[in-house]
Amino acid sequence: MAKKKSESVARLDSTYMKEYDVYRERHQRKKKRLIRRLVLFALLLMIVAGSMITYHVQQKSLYAEKHEQYVQLQQKMDALEKEEKDLEREIELLNNEEYVLQIARTNYFFSKEGEIIFKMPNEDPLY
Repeated sequence: MAKKKSESVARLDSTYMKEYDVYRERHQRKKKRLIRRLVLFALLLMIVAGSMITYHVQQKSLYAEKHEQYVQLQQKMDALEKEEKDLEREIELLNNEEYVLQIARTNYFFSKEGEIIFKMPNEDPLY
């Protein structure tokens, strides 16, 4: 029924109707341009956001890798510092004449007069 009414209505050929048609066409073109701009803007925004997220993930993984490397190097440095302290202590002990004589007696069978040294098997050196 609605079709019959629209077919029965005649279109007036007035300047107002022509202006109205021009206005509607202009409005449709503006609407299309707006939609295109919004789609382009959304696409550009998605590209920028995607690249930023990718960059962030890469930086985060790089940071984790560098942090792990830092921890390993820190542990190695701690071990080397401990070894340095041990070596410094050994240097101090080696400057002590009694300690050097004790090493010579136990490892190289030097003895005092009248002293007998027995070497036990599987005995590790003291230094």
